[in-house]
Amino acid sequence: MNKKELLINDIQNLLNTYDNVKKTSINPKLLEFMDEKTLVNIIDSLLNQKECSKEPDLEWLEKFKKHEN
Repeated sequence: MNKKELLINDIQNLLNTYDNVKKTSINPKLLEFMDEKTLVNIIDSLLNQKECSKEPDLEWLEKFKKHEN
């Protein structure tokens, strides 16, 4: 597998880590026109989205910890 194929596979795997979302399958031909930098940017964006979606959960957890003490 070449680097672009690995990056496309990583994008697909990231998309499939969301809860309650139908499994995603990407046809590599749809993304093969993109260069590696663009694919890495997509991965970064997905990782940032996942991080942002966890922040409210972390805030709630911290509040919960404070109330527990």
